[in-house]
Amino acid sequence: MNDTQLIQTAQEVITLEAQAVNGLLAKLDDNFVQACHIVAACKGRVVVTGMGKSGHIAGKIAATLASTGTPAFFVHPGEASHGDLGMITRQDVVLALSNSGETAEILTLLPIIKRLAVPMIAMTGRAGSTLGKFASAHLSNAVEQEACSLGLAPTASTTAALVMGDALAVTMMILRGFTRDDFALSHPGGSLGRRLLVMVRDIMHTGEQLPVVQQEASIMGALAEMTAKKLGMTAVVDQNGQLTGIFTDGDVRRLLEKAIDIKQTSLLEVMTLNCQVIDQDVLAAEAMQVMEQKKINALIVVDADKQVTGALNMHDLIHAGIV
Repeated sequence: MNDTQLIQTAQEVITLEAQAVNGLLAKLDDNFVQACHIVAACKGRVVVTGMGKSGHIAGKIAATLASTGTPAFFVHPGEASHGDLGMITRQDVVLALSNSGETAEILTLLPIIKRLAVPMIAMTGRAGSTLGKFASAHLSNAVEQEACSLGLAPTASTTAALVMGDALAVTMMILRGFTRDDFALSHPGGSLGRRLLVMVRDIMHTGEQLPVVQQEASIMGALAEMTAKKLGMTAVVDQNGQLTGIFTDGDVRRLLEKAIDIKQTSLLEVMTLNCQVIDQDVLAAEAMQVMEQKKINALIVVDADKQVTGALNMHDLIHAGIV
């Protein structure tokens, strides 16, 4: 094969798999609706099973269901016959994947599933298969042909199964009213969780770490406060403690460029008035967006009365894993 043929082959594979996915639209029927009702009524968990390549897809579907508000886990059908079937309770629902609908390891489980009176959703390429006929609802991932050049390796069919599983998971997510906060609670350790859970109040500097000077202070005094607190800026407040502005490293550079006498010039003349502020009860990710949009590196946190309650800079966001 030359280089052009390599590209053409890859394009053919992607085209076939895209056609397989598009073909699912016509397969969303009453069976899909019934499957949604079955999962919605489940008081336990969705037990997802599959063998071989279907098993890998089943594991991913179980993970997607679990992370989007539908408790689920994967059970290997071969292990199920040797004790793991005890994981399935009468409160559960079984979602079984088999392209042929005749996978021996899964068919072996059917009598036990029937005895437990557990509803089963089958995802196969043949509605008339043993598994398809047994199921309470059948989801079709049938494809006209596999993307494999031999027509043997599961490719387009597993892609279709994966997408059908995503369609079920996301539909259930919306049906359950699963929110961003719910998603964050199930992903506390990752970057997604940090972006959805960490608030400004969790990472802002307060108390002795908060750089604040009176507006009557000298520029030298403001520089000393900035140096001591190491945030590259200081909030400037009036006699009532209300924010009147901010003095930053950028302001210092501009002073040097203009050769202003820092001993004679008032802080009020060189600080930044009407500076950008933020509330402590917003997401830290929102603070990052504000900094990016305004092209600034620090924010003053104020309350409803313009009293300074905290401060944070881009380094705090990086340290918290928000960036």
